[in-house]
Amino acid sequence: MHKQNTKQGLKARLDHMFTDREFFMRSHGQVRFLTLSATLQKRVFYSVAAALVAWMLITLVMMVNQLTVSGERMALAQKEAQVNSTESRVASYKASIEDVAADLKQRQDVLDAMTEQFVGEQPAAAGATAQKQNDEQISENTRKISAAFPEATQLAELEARQILFARRLTMAANQRTDQAAAAIRKFGLNPDKLSKNSMESMGGPFIPFFKDRNEQMHPTLERLNLALQRMDALEKTLIAIPSGQPSSTGMVSSSYGYRRDPFTGGGAMHSGIDFKGPRGQPILAAAGGKVTHAGWKSGYGKTVEITHGNGLLTRYAHLSRIGVTNGQKIEQGIQLGAMGSTGRSTGSHLHFEVRLNGVAINPRPFLEANTDVLKIKAIARQRAKSPKRAESGTSRG
Repeated sequence: MHKQNTKQGLKARLDHMFTDREFFMRSHGQVRFLTLSATLQKRVFYSVAAALVAWMLITLVMMVNQLTVSGERMALAQKEAQVNSTESRVASYKASIEDVAADLKQRQDVLDAMTEQFVGEQPAAAGATAQKQNDEQISENTRKISAAFPEATQLAELEARQILFARRLTMAANQRTDQAAAAIRKFGLNPDKLSKNSMESMGGPFIPFFKDRNEQMHPTLERLNLALQRMDALEKTLIAIPSGQPSSTGMVSSSYGYRRDPFTGGGAMHSGIDFKGPRGQPILAAAGGKVTHAGWKSGYGKTVEITHGNGLLTRYAHLSRIGVTNGQKIEQGIQLGAMGSTGRSTGSHLHFEVRLNGVAINPRPFLEANTDVLKIKAIARQRAKSPKRAESGTSRG
């Protein structure tokens, strides 16, 4: 009875609010009447009210959906945080030993590929040492896995050996990187700048290492890969630095720097070192590279220029004969031509220059490298000539 009275009261209020209304308008002396019925007013009111209710419902649904998505994201984040937990790894081992074995084999393939590409074959003693340390340093997670699932013991131990091997290889790569960097500094060069130059000109199609593009490299392997890449860049840089003697004659007739010009007698800057010797004396490449100039050069006479990469270039001037051609790739020690006295010269000699990014620098540090530096460079050159590494490099070109 109370509800019925309330409805009747509400209806009476609406009827009172929406009554027939008349409006009149006067135009050019004429009066026109416009009538808005109560029914039309109610229809407009109900339509607006329905639109507002619909908008509020849609907004509420969107808010609920956002809260649901946020909850799902939080759940995914928690799940991701548990991926590397011991319990999760135990479950993965129990789920499928074959899958785990395939993952470990793939990881071993990555290790083998990186080792052959950057380091070459490892001595057998290193494997025995790694095995001995493996027995002493099995991780707590590995023990838990072995205890919870004995069938996975061998796989867990293999995983521990791989991680340990990768860490040891990373340390070895970092050590060789430091040695190469120290050797480069002894030449008076900045290893960071030179290695950066060597990494700027790279390209080629993207060929993922893993068949599954969503597969992520293990952090230990990623650190190893970065260490090997830096070692490779610095050792390539070291190999490109000219350190061989351009001539067997050791008689220096003029050094780098300020001198009295032999023609004018005035002060002048000498941009290289002059080696005095007989006409026809063999002139040798101080480092491997590509011949970018083989011909006459004003003031220098018959000249050979070799580009070694990383902004380094060597120049051999006043030759009596040139034995190489433009574009030819050569190795250190290859004969480029013969000593002479062509161009602006007072007698038979070799003018030898070293240039970095087009600027002449003192060649003496390059020609006076000590035995330790040359040994480090020889090791790097031997690794670069490794057949397996060459095949790997060709396949990735």
